[in-house]
Amino acid sequence: MKHTIQFLTMVGCHNCVAAKKIFDEVIPQYPNVEVTEIDITSPEGQELVAKYAVLASPGIIIDEELFSTGGVDRDKLIEKLQSLK
Repeated sequence: MKHTIQFLTMVGCHNCVAAKKIFDEVIPQYPNVEVTEIDITSPEGQELVAKYAVLASPGIIIDEELFSTGGVDRDKLIEKLQSLK
């Protein structure tokens, strides 16, 4: 089963850069996970911000459920990804 991560980012966001680095290191270990990076200021991004009440960037939505905002904890991300297997 394929799982989806919607990664809401914006230009100039230092937490987004840090989260992307974690994603680049961790996600390749999970071939059943597909990441889509979405500009938080785009119409699609704004729709997701409103739908999931994303209060800070980056917003991370996993399988249509808000996982985190304002950054990502590497260990919690790995724990969540392992639970999706």
